[in-house]
Amino acid sequence: MAATAVTLCGIELANPIIPASGTFGYGQEFAQLYDINMLGTFSFKGTTRAPRFGNPTPRIADSYAGIVNSIGLQNPGVDHVIAHELPEMKKFFHKKVIANLSGATTEEYVTLAEKLGKEEQVGILEVNISCPNVRCGGMSVGTSPEKAMEVTKAVKAVAKKPVYMKLSPNVTDIVSIALACEEGGADGISMINTLVGARIDLRTRRPVIANKIAGYSGKALFPVALGMVYKVYAAVKLPIIGIGGVSSAEDAVEMMMAGATAVGVGAANLIDPYASKKMVEDLPRVMEKYGIENLTDIIGAAHHG
Repeated sequence: MAATAVTLCGIELANPIIPASGTFGYGQEFAQLYDINMLGTFSFKGTTRAPRFGNPTPRIADSYAGIVNSIGLQNPGVDHVIAHELPEMKKFFHKKVIANLSGATTEEYVTLAEKLGKEEQVGILEVNISCPNVRCGGMSVGTSPEKAMEVTKAVKAVAKKPVYMKLSPNVTDIVSIALACEEGGADGISMINTLVGARIDLRTRRPVIANKIAGYSGKALFPVALGMVYKVYAAVKLPIIGIGGVSSAEDAVEMMMAGATAVGVGAANLIDPYASKKMVEDLPRVMEKYGIENLTDIIGAAHHG
């Protein structure tokens, strides 16, 4: 029987498939379609200290092999998440979940880590230093090694759970950011967030997205994400959650061979709500096809050939 289990910082996952933050809400809508406990885990919606209403509409547009979006971290705020969303989630999801922390300042990241780190349901804190759709914090932190290290150190000083730093691809050298996070004490890396993109309406000659610039995600990102995971795996000694364009069980296996311990599934969930379910179900077939008995054996395999 194919062994699909992987371990992230002492937390054993039945399989490496993790719906990515911002594409799975708090899991409730998907739980109405299938038993989401079959997943490794999932990363819930990016959470800020105060409620955020997000960016003006329109904020989603179709594109080649993916979508552009500028949601702007719309969420009800950390106190509401703790008081309402997590207790509701406990009714249908019985595993440790990943909490995505989205701050505008170092102090906000620290507050979020303190509050969410106390929650029994939360297994990992994913620190989003890579969102392109907010005006301060987010990607402005993730493009500077110094700022990335500062936030990592500050969060680690208060965190009671493993800390994964979520990196932006919109940098000259992602390895330098990953190394800074490692030096700051990070327990792992999530990568990558969306590329910067846009669409223009040919009739109006104006950007389709109200915010003008947006994040681009989808299948076309896969080789970009794969290449970045490959480079970071070679440079750091941290587990990686590989994210970006993953659309099939084959993609998941390829991402693991590049160096990921687990795999985040993003835009695919928005295109097909059963996408992550299908990947979990298809993993044993793909493993058998390529002679893989245990998924942990292939982590970073592309580096050892």
